[in-house]
Amino acid sequence: MLDYLVVGLGLAGVSICEALEENGHSFHVISDGKQMASTVAGGIYNPVVLNRFKAVWKGDCFLDYALPFYRDLESKLNTNFLDQTTLKRRFATAEEQNLWFEAASDSRLKRFLSTQIIQNTNEALIAPYGLGNVLETGRVDVPKLIGNYQSYLDEKGNHSRETVDKSLLEVTTDSVSYQHLNAKKIIWAIGHRNTTLTYFDYIPLVGNKGELLTIKATELQLDSLIKGPVFILPIGDDLYKVGATYDRSDLTYEPTQAARMRLSEQLESMISCPYEIVAHEAGIRPTVPDRRPLLGRHPQYNNLVLYNGLGSRGVLMAPWLGRHLWEYLEKGKELLPELNIDRFDKRYQRV
Repeated sequence: MLDYLVVGLGLAGVSICEALEENGHSFHVISDGKQMASTVAGGIYNPVVLNRFKAVWKGDCFLDYALPFYRDLESKLNTNFLDQTTLKRRFATAEEQNLWFEAASDSRLKRFLSTQIIQNTNEALIAPYGLGNVLETGRVDVPKLIGNYQSYLDEKGNHSRETVDKSLLEVTTDSVSYQHLNAKKIIWAIGHRNTTLTYFDYIPLVGNKGELLTIKATELQLDSLIKGPVFILPIGDDLYKVGATYDRSDLTYEPTQAARMRLSEQLESMISCPYEIVAHEAGIRPTVPDRRPLLGRHPQYNNLVLYNGLGSRGVLMAPWLGRHLWEYLEKGKELLPELNIDRFDKRYQRV
């Protein structure tokens, strides 16, 4: 019998698998490649909320754990997907400059916000009020990471590519069975589809659609990530990722013309050079009303575990959260109350 079944192989799935493997647990992953929030993500890690100049909750803790995690994973998979690129916040007004300096004096933020205003010298970039440098930021090429991790699990025989049929899952007090697989516990890490595919349909998980453009702009010549109304992320060969949108009303995976136009308008408020749209992608983030991830056991079935709700900051949070969940499951360590799904127990109706 396996120790764990893991359903889903986005960033949440990868992080818990790493914790399980590091500590000698047997496990098998079932995924169908529909972890769309991870595979179309910009992959930026950044401990600052740049729209409001606020610290990300536990951002320094998440960051300190994430970078060694990703470096170790690069070595393990014999590939490179981590880029510690710089991030610059474009100021639209003098007032934003002042707010930046106020934020930089905050003890939680001064580690990450440079107090030197960078004057813009790029004629293709519209930034008359300059830019602020955000420190200790970068990008993870999430599709590359997940693709290589899938291959790694495939080679070990620890991965099945399929969509879980909940009706085929048998749950007892001390085990779970799915077709030919038997395990002591199952961890559900399948993003926004949680409500339709798991026993955790009482959890208020909300899908939030995000769309990204990939553009080619030979005159832009950016060497760092720029954040304004949208982010502009250089990915090489004069190509840039541009995003992202937020939409809770349309939860299809199809890119929309409305989002394409909105992203184009916001991009054109930031650059003055010609560009060509070469790709348009959409994915759905799993978000929670209180903006905290979801970790913990089912209120009735102790061997059903949820790991979800990473939202738009999965790259930053997932490595630490995966370890925290493992310590809860195997070492008896209490989950942080802000993360524990028992905060929603009153919504659960026992059968």
